[in-house]
Amino acid sequence: MSAGTSGARGTARPATDNPHSPTGPDNPLRVAIIGGGPGGLYAAALLKRLDPTRDITVWERNAPDDTFGFGVVLSDETLGGIEHADPHVYEALQRHFIRWDDIDIVHRNTRHTSGGHGFAALGRKRLLEILHTRCRELGVDLRFHTEAPEGLPQTHDLVIAADGIHSTTRETYADVFRPRVTTHRCRYIWLAADFPFDAFRFEIAETEHGVMQLHGYPYAADASTVIIEMREEVWHAAGFDELGEAESVERCAKIFAEALRGRPLKSNNSAWTTFRTVVNDRWSHGNVVLLGDAAHTAHFSIGSGTKLAVEDALALAACLEEQESLEEALTAYEAERRPVVASTQRAARASMEWFENLALYLDQPPRQFAFNLLTRSRRVTHDNLRLRDPLFTEAVEREFGCPPGTPPMFTPFRLRGLTLRNRVVVSPMDMYSAADGVPGDFHLVHLGARAMGGAGLVMTEMVCVSEEGRITPGCAGLYTGRQAEAWKRITNFVHDRAPGTAIGVQLGHSGRKGSTKLMWEGMDEPLEEGNWPLVAASALPYKPFSQTPRELSRAQLTDIREQFAAAAGRAARAGFDLLELHCAHGYLLSGFLSPLTNRRTDAYGGSLEKRLRFPLEVFDAVRNVWPGERPMTVRISATDWADGGTTAEDAVEIARAFAAHGADAIDVSTGQVVADERPEFGRSYQTPYADRIRNATGIPVIAVGAISSWDDVNSLILAGRTDLCALARPHLYDPHWTLHAAAEQGYTGPGAVWPTPYRAGSRRPQTGRTDAPKPRLTLGS
Repeated sequence: MSAGTSGARGTARPATDNPHSPTGPDNPLRVAIIGGGPGGLYAAALLKRLDPTRDITVWERNAPDDTFGFGVVLSDETLGGIEHADPHVYEALQRHFIRWDDIDIVHRNTRHTSGGHGFAALGRKRLLEILHTRCRELGVDLRFHTEAPEGLPQTHDLVIAADGIHSTTRETYADVFRPRVTTHRCRYIWLAADFPFDAFRFEIAETEHGVMQLHGYPYAADASTVIIEMREEVWHAAGFDELGEAESVERCAKIFAEALRGRPLKSNNSAWTTFRTVVNDRWSHGNVVLLGDAAHTAHFSIGSGTKLAVEDALALAACLEEQESLEEALTAYEAERRPVVASTQRAARASMEWFENLALYLDQPPRQFAFNLLTRSRRVTHDNLRLRDPLFTEAVEREFGCPPGTPPMFTPFRLRGLTLRNRVVVSPMDMYSAADGVPGDFHLVHLGARAMGGAGLVMTEMVCVSEEGRITPGCAGLYTGRQAEAWKRITNFVHDRAPGTAIGVQLGHSGRKGSTKLMWEGMDEPLEEGNWPLVAASALPYKPFSQTPRELSRAQLTDIREQFAAAAGRAARAGFDLLELHCAHGYLLSGFLSPLTNRRTDAYGGSLEKRLRFPLEVFDAVRNVWPGERPMTVRISATDWADGGTTAEDAVEIARAFAAHGADAIDVSTGQVVADERPEFGRSYQTPYADRIRNATGIPVIAVGAISSWDDVNSLILAGRTDLCALARPHLYDPHWTLHAAAEQGYTGPGAVWPTPYRAGSRRPQTGRTDAPKPRLTLGS
């Protein structure tokens, strides 16, 4: 962890796209670096080492030993890059590193320890001293107590803006870099203790004012970094907003006296602050380039600030060496670093939000709480934690209820009268392959293959409740007896040939997103001919070129409610085991829930309670005809990914409302409600919404959204973030995804039963050797 890069300041005239300095842009010999934090200093050392003729100057407005944190954690990956690029710096760092393997999690007077993680840290001042020394050895001009002068882009070939989170350079060219700075919910303060923790320590304090947490780790033989963090409202309730620095430090020491062994905390001009995530659309402009916190930030709870800055410096130096021109080098630098940084920021955000919502998890079983904390960023998973610390992971599994040798994903789960043999769901996927709403041989093979593939529950695509409620002409339906008979053929096959696998139906109505082409012919594009009229909560088209729907009248609402109930009766007679009501993705019922799509002024619009009214009426009508022993779930969009739309807080209340009416689980998806959404894609990117609903309400949830590996499924289940995991594209790639997951984990048992004709293939096929023969004899030199 680090406090971020230096707060150096400087102003510059507009960057030069084609600088005409004596040396020229293709071989930058005059380099200006704004900011003397680790990233700027390391960039200076690398560039000077690669070309000693370079004239490199670092401007830093603060003193050489000024710093805004105490310790710095670097990963083995980062250290490996430093070792290859500059062994002198690496050797100096090695002499001062404190190394340890354990993480301690202390909650409600219980400490759980997980080992095998591997950390290396040193003091931030020591790191700066090492880099100062190396820069001076190489001939870099270091100018402390000095603001960067104006006009650097005109007088230098390259300007590296390493001037921190408050980067003046970034703000000077804000119209080009287009920064977005997001302020988050917690207050925190950087402090230090005068003794070394023997592990990376997370300690939770439940106070009368709310939950507070300590993050601590050693960085020297006689010192540890200590960060105290809490939500903004807790900070105010505890009165920290009225305390000075010394009083705050003393108060923190008292709250965490046991963790600190009764010793005081030290400050270093420490102040309470809120974390800000920095994202830029571009990282370079002419001969000016952003580095470290000026370009991006990632929350300290995954220890990434200095790490990212140092890795930026390594990549920038390498690209300047490899590319023929400055423009190509800066383009290559951004192309190399941006995906790495984006991945780190996603992990950091997941970690940060976990701590923001820490109160949700306080009542989890103690080992599950510890496992949840360790896997919060999704970078540590069940499988690699099992490798790092098998005893700890096995203890978590025992507490969860896993029989010996059974991965969490292969434990059973009960919904009303239905027991699923494992936690895997084949997610609903529209196939657009029905004729007149009738599922045919394609659906039999598609759903039958996935049922035999081992999932606990296989869901149909959205099955429409009326001809007018279709998305496309190829959508399946349940509005005629012929359609119901065709579905019964499929459910019979699943029950006969894949015993133990349940099959569920998802009922929905397209609303304003109907009468469109098949997905592969033009997604969301209106039909060229044969269109049918659309209806919705309000007369708002989905896209500018979309058909404008009619706002539903009271009489039409009654008709549609009866269509849902009639379809549910046909689904029951067709033999489905579970029914899901589709209230997501901007279709009809979803359109009532979102304030962006529901502009009604009657009893069905306005407040969330009123927007819920029609979807709940439909749910009640369906529940009344659906057999009492069979479960019902509801799919929702937990966020619209758009300003003014459904929020995570709204989603919790929506889930509570459906559960109060008898929903057995909430299938938590997101988005697809408005066309101008801005989703934050990434691995398992929707699962935090399921997590929040489950842990805020106790209602069972199904998590969806870029869950692609069995390791992710095991991690989410064991951490208590979800009860079931729905996977879509992985089941298109591999219909037997669940059975193969069992084989890859060496699991055989009731949670993954191979169909009798397939049992001969239940073990992974042999492959050729990929390892080379080991030397039989090694002779000394």
